[in-house]
Amino acid sequence: MTTVVEKFCSKVISNGLNIEEAKAEAVDNFDDIYPDSIHEIDANMIFLARIEGCKKLVLIENKSPALTDEFQTESKINLKDKKIKFASLSHKNADALRKLLPFTSPVTFGKNGMSMGLGDRLGLASPGHLRLIKNTAVKPVLAQQSIRELDLTERTYEEVMDAASWAVLQEGYHSGFGADGDHLKTEDEVKMALNLGFTMITLDCSEKINNDVPLMNDDEVVKAYDELKSDYRKRIEKDYLDNEFVIDQYKIKFDDKNLQRLALIYGKALDFIAHIFFDIVKPIGKTIDFEVSIDETQTPTTPEAHFFVASELEKMKVEVTSIAPRFCGEFQKGIDYIGDLDQFEKEFKVHAKIAEHFDYKLSIHSGSDKFKVFPIIGYYTKGRVHVKTAGTNWLEALKVIAVNSPSLFRRIYAFALEHFKEATKYYHVTTDLSKVPDITKLCDEELDKVLNQNDARQMLHITYGLILTARDANGKFLFRDELYETLNLHEDDYYKALEKHIGKHIELLNSNR
Repeated sequence: MTTVVEKFCSKVISNGLNIEEAKAEAVDNFDDIYPDSIHEIDANMIFLARIEGCKKLVLIENKSPALTDEFQTESKINLKDKKIKFASLSHKNADALRKLLPFTSPVTFGKNGMSMGLGDRLGLASPGHLRLIKNTAVKPVLAQQSIRELDLTERTYEEVMDAASWAVLQEGYHSGFGADGDHLKTEDEVKMALNLGFTMITLDCSEKINNDVPLMNDDEVVKAYDELKSDYRKRIEKDYLDNEFVIDQYKIKFDDKNLQRLALIYGKALDFIAHIFFDIVKPIGKTIDFEVSIDETQTPTTPEAHFFVASELEKMKVEVTSIAPRFCGEFQKGIDYIGDLDQFEKEFKVHAKIAEHFDYKLSIHSGSDKFKVFPIIGYYTKGRVHVKTAGTNWLEALKVIAVNSPSLFRRIYAFALEHFKEATKYYHVTTDLSKVPDITKLCDEELDKVLNQNDARQMLHITYGLILTARDANGKFLFRDELYETLNLHEDDYYKALEKHIGKHIELLNSNR
């Protein structure tokens, strides 16, 4: 127990401060108290404080039943006639928090408005995100992680959810946040996320999409198509052949060859989507933001392919909140859009109209730092869009490391360079290591500028899992503990960096061109 927290509690108790007065006292005189975290539960006061460099939950008990009936406390002191108790930010206590303060539990956002997936691989970024988001109309999905990211960082969905809840308490954010089980590929993964209270499911259909079809010749396509069930073939031929679908002056037509290829590419994926929705999502009896990801394909999603998938989902009565096509050009990790902007705008306009026609949001995957296309995306979706970011928050963390712990950054950089090839099995990038800056020739004050160079950004981006889990011969982390210690020590620097960087995303998405 630090005297700072004790002094704060003493002032609150002695002066009978209410919530707003306690917040003002914390702002004016107590840097170790998070003022916006101060809340009341049944006349008991609860807040977060930094104690010996670690965040703790502090409880001032004013009334029975005691808060400890819900929270598992570590220690306590008596102050005047009150009990002051201290608790860790554990999973058990996060569960208790969500029960007692409903605003710390995730919600659904539905099909309207702009939402942003703010995946936080470290569990430290959400307060910075919220300091920005609270001044916008953007709906934040704070807890967003894929199974791949969990495996690479050695975290769990419980930890991801808990970090979001504690951040919401810390910042006193009452406007609602989402929790996305991102890029889930199996029914067991979907069940797990739903059981843990995740409010959004992003179903990754990549393993059900037949990426061999674009490589097949016409005869091979006909043979494979003829092996599909005759009732299915007759139905889609009746629904799509010789029909013209007009989407905002764009005419969508299907001929035999096109329809056959689409049925082969997406047929199994559509069956999988229906199975997950009707057999797993629907039976839980809760509203879920259900996103379908078809962006993991060998070729971009044409407007015809997008229309076909959306139309089939509508016929099956699958209720989707958003769909993520693969757009033309390159949406690579951590860098701006690569491709022809005129072509992107021409095609994106149609994709946006298809989404509007079938009543769901477009979802933009690998949305970090795609500054060139953000004005186009915002304009044609009219702000009805979901944009996923994650890796950019890791890169902003490394900027803070570069400024405040140059020696650590240099070691991380050398490790990333050495292990880059190993990381490429998880991510597609076009990084040219010959262009990566040689930081041995740079002074400490120049290190953060390295993160403005695309090849260095990608190298550091995709090696995050290897960096965070690297251990020495004795099993001790090489970087993780020191990295967390530095970011916790300079948390306001990290929050400000995130506000600025994600703020640029939001500004361009709302630029109205």
